Amino acid sequence: ASFLLLCFRTSLVTPLILGLLLQPPLTQLSIITQPNIVLLMADDLGIGDVGCYGNDTIRTPNIDRLAKEGVKLTQHIAAAPLCTPSRAAFLTGRYPLRSGMDAINNYRVIFWNGGSGGLPPNETTFAKILQQQGYSTGLIGKWHQGVNCESRNDHCHHPLNHGFDYFYGMPFTLISDCQPAETPEMDRVFRRKLWVYTQMIGLITLTAALGRLTGLISVRWKTLTCLAGFSLLFFVSWFSSYGFVRYWNCIMMRNHEVTEQPMVIDRTTSLILKESISFIERNKHKPFLLFLSFLHSHTPLLTTEKFLGRSSHGLYGDNVEEMDWMVGQVLDAIDKEGLKNTTLVYFASDHGGWLERQEGKRQLGGWNGIYRGGKAMGGWEGGIRVPGIFRWPGVLPAGTVIDEPTSLMDIYPTVAHLAGGVLPQDRVVDGRDLMPLLRGTVEHSEHEFLFHYCGVHLHAVRWHQKDSGAIWKAHYVTPVFRPLGAGACYDRGFCPCFGEGVTHHDPPLLFDLSRDPSEAKPLTADTEPLFHTVIRKIGRAVEEHRRTLTPVPEQLSLYNAVWKPWLQPCCGTFPFCWCDKESDN
Repeated sequence: ASFLLLCFRTSLVTPLILGLLLQPPLTQLSIITQPNIVLLMADDLGIGDVGCYGNDTIRTPNIDRLAKEGVKLTQHIAAAPLCTPSRAAFLTGRYPLRSGMDAINNYRVIFWNGGSGGLPPNETTFAKILQQQGYSTGLIGKWHQGVNCESRNDHCHHPLNHGFDYFYGMPFTLISDCQPAETPEMDRVFRRKLWVYTQMIGLITLTAALGRLTGLISVRWKTLTCLAGFSLLFFVSWFSSYGFVRYWNCIMMRNHEVTEQPMVIDRTTSLILKESISFIERNKHKPFLLFLSFLHSHTPLLTTEKFLGRSSHGLYGDNVEEMDWMVGQVLDAIDKEGLKNTTLVYFASDHGGWLERQEGKRQLGGWNGIYRGGKAMGGWEGGIRVPGIFRWPGVLPAGTVIDEPTSLMDIYPTVAHLAGGVLPQDRVVDGRDLMPLLRGTVEHSEHEFLFHYCGVHLHAVRWHQKDSGAIWKAHYVTPVFRPLGAGACYDRGFCPCFGEGVTHHDPPLLFDLSRDPSEAKPLTADTEPLFHTVIRKIGRAVEEHRRTLTPVPEQLSLYNAVWKPWLQPCCGTFPFCWCDKESDN
């Protein structure tokens, strides 16, 4: 009887052991629960600026090493072609218009630290989910998602209110105004419009006051007071845009405290790198999330002397090579602490390179490779197709290239699931978990359609027809390039989303990106037998998508965009805001 029992047990255990031994190594994911997560995001970097994406003149050995040791995505798509909305989508896994972070007007990014718009407190970021799962969460570098709502210290939009335990960096974004020797970058059109609105409201206020005094118009004093307040607010905002930008916007913060006002640009890069490595060292004994949001390669291209003149692409190339060196330093810190095999590293850019950013013959913006268009262009591929690289030794297959549509919004569900978190059930999440695709357990991306917005205006839609391999893209609206024949809006500096600066297409311009990734030759009913079928299919997808949208407060409205002195972060007694606490330390 004992012999029979032994045989029975052996018959059960042997297949189990064989099954475990024969499983491929990539299924060991379950062994590593809650990996460390390091997210590296460049600012304004073009997909054509990186060696592993085809650039052979700018040296990016550390980013290239990530691709060699991990998975490279060739169709990684930003949800918007500008910083504020793209990063809002990245943080929340949702198209930015779902959170009110895309604009109905021309103010498509946050313009002031002292504005009232920003990522709404009721949005759940991936940092908040990981924080709830016991992760130490840190953001080092650029935020650009707002600071305050109603008072100088409410910090309703601040990183610490969105799931980050630690923040060091710029609550705003780099602009040329931060470097005194550079030509001011603060939107000149914005300044002109502020002045026009100031005059209009002032004239209305004056007319109403005169009408009240003469008895010709019945106006309440309360109404007059409100009009006068708005006139003053717009005037102060317009006046502050000249000369005060550096003090109001170019500041550094540690958590809720302003540490430099204005920022000391000579040491910004070294401090951001030091803070990033320090965060890794402090949290090496528990799961951590580090979001290193580079100030590179946004103008004014802050570059230390060590890297000046090193590249063959002028200051822009120098700046990209310095960022690559910073990536290497972070990877070395991970290796030094013995965390390489337990850390998922991700590298991307928030959107495409800025083609129009030039000074004379100097190109200060990025290069988007073979792809048409660039930053601020809602539909063209050059503004939204970005580098996307993942590395996790022993879990993700090294040297893999995936040519499937993916989105920056996919990071949200991917890291949430890795941390053991649960996605919010009370809202639409547009991102998809990438781990099955990255590990090779599925062949296709979960995305069938991706919608490409310019502000709140739908410019283009992508349809991944999985059975045929075709990737159709229909453009409903495209920007008018100036001068004619140019590849960007050089006359404006930015391409608009609506109005006279765009062309509406009916029927839409149609491309098959699998055959024409440069979007050079639009298809017609005469050249493509499936033309009408594809257009109808995409049209039905747009209708379905629009049924999922609900009205939300506009975070980038004109009122929210205007500078408000009572919201301005200040390390002193307002308006005497000046400090250098890093030097004091």
